[in-house]
Amino acid sequence: MDTSSLYDLTPIAWLMAAGALLALGPLVWVWRREAGSGPARRLHALTVLVLFLTFDLTLFGAFTRLTDSGLGCPDWPGCYGNASPIGARHDIAQAQAAQPTGPVTHGKAWVEMVHRYLATAVGALITVLALATWWVRRRQRRAGADGGRALSAWWPAATLVWVCLQGAFGAMTVTWKLFPAIVTAHLLGAVILLALLCIQAVRYQQAATGRSPTVLPSGLRNLLVATTALLGLQVALGGWVSTNYAVLACTQFPTCQDSWWPAMNFAQGFELWRHLGLTSAGAPIDFAALTAIHYVHRLMAYVVFAAIALLAWRLRQIPALRPQRRWLAGLALLQLASGLGNVLLGWPLLAALLHTGGAAALAVTLTWTLCESRRERRSAVAAGSSRASGMELAP
Repeated sequence: MDTSSLYDLTPIAWLMAAGALLALGPLVWVWRREAGSGPARRLHALTVLVLFLTFDLTLFGAFTRLTDSGLGCPDWPGCYGNASPIGARHDIAQAQAAQPTGPVTHGKAWVEMVHRYLATAVGALITVLALATWWVRRRQRRAGADGGRALSAWWPAATLVWVCLQGAFGAMTVTWKLFPAIVTAHLLGAVILLALLCIQAVRYQQAATGRSPTVLPSGLRNLLVATTALLGLQVALGGWVSTNYAVLACTQFPTCQDSWWPAMNFAQGFELWRHLGLTSAGAPIDFAALTAIHYVHRLMAYVVFAAIALLAWRLRQIPALRPQRRWLAGLALLQLASGLGNVLLGWPLLAALLHTGGAAALAVTLTWTLCESRRERRSAVAAGSSRASGMELAP
């Protein structure tokens, strides 16, 4: 494959300049708003803002995909070798004239390029976060800061590496022509990026306030970890449904195609390395394969909803985690409503965006809960059991 027309690096400097310019606004705002506060508070404020902007970017990425704008500019990082669709207007007009309902239009080109500008800005902010944390950590070491309260530079470094990988997946999403496995990996990467930023935000706040994580019983902590893992699997399945356009394979609920177990082709449906709409052999994918993709996601949704409901019910005994409990319950209901809306209303754009946003918000909330809690130490449990035994044996 000739990649020279796909990876045109000429406009990369303009793209990076646009991202840096967009990132400058949030940086100045945080610097002025947190003037006089400590480094941990300042980093916490910047991280929360970057987390919010990354969440918005995730939603805009979903909007780009749902409006079929992912190939609005079919090369990378520019648009027909230009820094914006303005310079590419003649190429876009020719492509649109050749295919009026095709993937390239002026509107879709702008959606795709705005997404790239915003992604570059988020990458610039994450770079600043990594460098600032490294600098603060170095100062803390020189000052002999307590290791328990000192900031860790590892999480920001991992986030910086991850956002670079996300950029690579974003480029491959375009140049590989919406290859389903790449697009799904790009969605998963966005959720992992949100989780990494959430971890940093919580750690910075804990360092600034001196707050320690809440101790959870082992059983409840295990349930929290298991629910997070189940949600991760469900996000992957949801991405696979969306990128294969399998949402409308079932337009009924709770049945599918007038059956509780419709005809499904699992082998084709979950063949990962293939082009969109085709099998690895190049044949068109069966409708039964799309049904399998949809129905597995639906069945898994029941499991995840039950796990979140159980977790929210168990967390009622932990007053310190009441905000997380309420968010989990509300977001689970939102996911149920938006998922039903996608099926019964024919996949409207608003319901699809809410479903993606709800999944991302659930991932952030579960990460937040994990960071604000820790497992009960076995030594403490053993000591408590010994005291209880002593009390029972006392005359």
